[in-house]
Amino acid sequence: MYKYDHIDQTLVDQRVAQFRDQVARRLDGSLAEEEFRPLRLQNGLYHQRHAYMLRVAIPYGLFNSKQLRTMALIAEKYDRGYGHFTTRQNIQYNWVTLEDTPDILAELAKVEMHAIQTSGNCIRNITSDAFAGVAGDEYVDPRPVCELLRQWSTLHPEFAHLPRKFKFAINGAKEDRTILLCHDVGIELKKNTNGELIADIYAGGGMGRTPILGALIKTDLPWQLLPSYLTALLRVYNRFGRRDNLYKARIKILVKALSPEEFARQVEGEWLHIKNGDDNFTQAEWDRVAKHFTKPAYKNLPKLSDEQIINAASETEKASFARWLERNVKSHQVPGYASVILSLKPHGSVAPGDATTAQMLAIADLADQYSFGELRATHEQNLVLADVEQSKLYALWQEAKKQKVALPNIGLLTDIIACPGGDFCSLANAKSLPIAKAIQERFDDLDYLFDLGDISLNISGCINSCGHHHVGNIGVLGVDKDGEEWYQITLGGEQGNDAAIGKVIGPSFYADEIPDVMTNIINTYVERRSHDESFIETYRRLGVVPFKEAAYKNAKKKEKAEVAGDAS
Repeated sequence: MYKYDHIDQTLVDQRVAQFRDQVARRLDGSLAEEEFRPLRLQNGLYHQRHAYMLRVAIPYGLFNSKQLRTMALIAEKYDRGYGHFTTRQNIQYNWVTLEDTPDILAELAKVEMHAIQTSGNCIRNITSDAFAGVAGDEYVDPRPVCELLRQWSTLHPEFAHLPRKFKFAINGAKEDRTILLCHDVGIELKKNTNGELIADIYAGGGMGRTPILGALIKTDLPWQLLPSYLTALLRVYNRFGRRDNLYKARIKILVKALSPEEFARQVEGEWLHIKNGDDNFTQAEWDRVAKHFTKPAYKNLPKLSDEQIINAASETEKASFARWLERNVKSHQVPGYASVILSLKPHGSVAPGDATTAQMLAIADLADQYSFGELRATHEQNLVLADVEQSKLYALWQEAKKQKVALPNIGLLTDIIACPGGDFCSLANAKSLPIAKAIQERFDDLDYLFDLGDISLNISGCINSCGHHHVGNIGVLGVDKDGEEWYQITLGGEQGNDAAIGKVIGPSFYADEIPDVMTNIINTYVERRSHDESFIETYRRLGVVPFKEAAYKNAKKKEKAEVAGDAS
């Protein structure tokens, strides 16, 4: 993975010193909150419902065991013994104090980490495939491009005050594991017939109040020209984005208003003036960065069959081990190796995406012992050990079970994506975490979950959609009605190559109705599915009607919702 040079280290060290001075002036009253707010947001520090929240960047979700131990130290020393991995592949701490934040940033700087641009109207942390460099279906390892663009966008003076926040996703595999089309800019990397690295550019995607899938505006862009083309794109957005209206300021609104074709035409017009300038990437820059993403020292190992791997377990453990292999272990580019997903979604005990200090320390040890000391954070809020020898999968499974990160529910109904919601976030209208807990407790039966197969369930506590509810097969959105917490259900969303935005099925529900609503929706799927048909396939074949009728079959409670003025 990328290692800081003296420029990177100097930048983050100076940033810590600057913020330490800013915090000192805020604490002694010489800096007013309205003056301090943009400064703290530029360093990922939010003021939330109960305390300050610090969001730490994990560029494209890649980190090492040393960095994870520092995350654990911060959780233990400065927070309440846990951290929360987010849908942006970052980690958040929900209970830090303002006084401690300079020391936390100093601890992060020691291990080449920071919180720069994890907030504010700038280019945020770039996200990518959690299986980059090891995925069996990969065309191009996206990590060098991710790092080049991270450096290009960090503290970019022209784009420090955009109309709104701006998010990139970069994919280089056959399967999209980045929700590419729901980003302000999605970059799809591939190679042309001459073996040259090129990119397709999608623009204007996003979730939030107005969910829109991005539109293809540029094809076959040589990788070297990414900086000039993206500069042109951002200049058009910077010039015409709706700064007068917070709710219409994202680029998706501009692209929709102009039409993708007209937006692309204006970007091309701007690009003509700068495409041959000095800002483009050079081969020397590629070589400087790409050398950090070489393959680790893989052994020459035979590829093992599932039967050979399962035979490592005792007779009494084979069924459970096989389930874990089926859901939590993914194929690898190199024979004899596999990638392992550690589930941060134990049923009903902790919030989705949370990891305790003890778990983080233990997982760091597992990374050192089994995966060359590296880890990845997924946007589904789990962790990945990318390079595990197949012959050691059983031993790793045993260790993961001790840390309660081996539940074989990846991609199943209880692998819930959820934002912190009203328990922490000051923007939230309703709580997300109790809803996730109640659903996990209702469906706490692995046999049943395996029978159901792939279903994504995403929960957001407000329309900002940090829980990505728009792209869940089942989405839950917390809404406020007359001071009460209600929950709106969407169906039919999906991420990946067939990305789709879910449709609202009707009036909202009370929190205590949600488990029954889920049961009714799932029962409808079970009753109406064809052989081996997934939930989303059944939904697309039948449409919303049977699922909606099942969700609202308690007519009395439906009437309550309509009386509250939420009929739609």
